[in-house]
Amino acid sequence: MKRFICSTILKAGRLARRYRRHLTDLTIEEKSEKDLVSEADRAVERFIRSRIERRFPDHAIAGEEFAPKAGSGKRWQIDPIDGTISFLYGQPHYCVSMAFEEDGVLKAGAVYAPESGRLFYAEAGRGATVNGKPIHCRRTENPSKALLTTGFACIRSGLEKNNIPVFSAVLPKILATRRFGSAALDLCYTACGEVDGFWEMNLNSYDVAAGILIAREAGAKVCDFSGGTEKLPSQIVAAHPPLADWICAEVSKVLNSDIQS
Repeated sequence: MKRFICSTILKAGRLARRYRRHLTDLTIEEKSEKDLVSEADRAVERFIRSRIERRFPDHAIAGEEFAPKAGSGKRWQIDPIDGTISFLYGQPHYCVSMAFEEDGVLKAGAVYAPESGRLFYAEAGRGATVNGKPIHCRRTENPSKALLTTGFACIRSGLEKNNIPVFSAVLPKILATRRFGSAALDLCYTACGEVDGFWEMNLNSYDVAAGILIAREAGAKVCDFSGGTEKLPSQIVAAHPPLADWICAEVSKVLNSDIQS
């Protein structure tokens, strides 16, 4: 399985990069007022799907750009280009993400960042790696020493309860924040210690399935805002467990207060 996943995602990443060399020629459409899709997104997903369908014709597939394919209890989750806006603006923070699950349990996942050439990979119970080298999350416990990343998919969806008041409440209590525009990379950066943690809301399973497994296998706690897993991925927190618990408490405090009522 590892050989298949890594071979597929590396080839998919190279395909994305070829499209990126000709950004001005790409056909770009609006899926909604604030959500873009390009022919590159669709071409990359078609490529990954075709590889899966040839190798595992009975497996189900869930992807961002095409209708789900029904199948057995074994399913693939695909995000062909996570960080499409970064991709279209010529920025490096985009990636290809694919995960394999069996009966709803994540078994393997990979995230490939073509511009940096980094391949993040994890299998359940076997740890996480980047380009074959083991990675671990930072063991930061003190929020004032924490560099956190977040995102605003909730704004694109027009949710009444959104991340802006949470961001305003959390920012003064931590070291700093970063905004990369790719939830899959946010989870991988948490996994390898380039940030201390991540939170966001209103994501899709294909956005984060691979990243969740990678972060968990690197030692991070990945949970919803209550500290459990019932609401993943519509609510997600990832960090060293004590820091994750603090983020959960801060987010819940804001979302349950009169600020958002």
